[in-house]
Amino acid sequence: MWRYLAGAGAGALLVVSGMMLQAMRPTAVAPLPMMPAVANAPQGQGVAVAVPEATDKTREQKRFDRYDKDRDGSITRGEYLLPRTKAFAKLDTNHDGMLSFDEWAIKTETKFAMADKDKSGAMSPAEFLTTAVKRKTHPRAKCPDKPAAPPTTEETSEES
Repeated sequence: MWRYLAGAGAGALLVVSGMMLQAMRPTAVAPLPMMPAVANAPQGQGVAVAVPEATDKTREQKRFDRYDKDRDGSITRGEYLLPRTKAFAKLDTNHDGMLSFDEWAIKTETKFAMADKDKSGAMSPAEFLTTAVKRKTHPRAKCPDKPAAPPTTEETSEES
């Protein structure tokens, strides 16, 4: 019998402690501070901040447009294979329409030889770093500069 009472008491204690923890949790999220330029502007006059606009085209639409060379709204087999055909032609050195292992491996061998500057037959970490694929970088949208924070009351009282 005592076990049941002890279990009920422990359960009640857990419920009460859970309610106390819930009561201590903040219920509202504090609002973000206003930008100083907007806060100090006269009433009715907002500060115009240039916000970058998003383009209407999605990533997939842009990708589709890169393949659709004649801009007719459809991608033909030739348009789809064109980038791959150009890459294959660069590797097919004897132009027989077939790619042998040697033709395929020559690009890697050339890349290794160019990276191994000291001709030791092995690449150091610095030499290996030069073999990384160079990716095209797209310009990022520039966000407006953050305005300087207004002086605090302590700073203004020290200057007086």
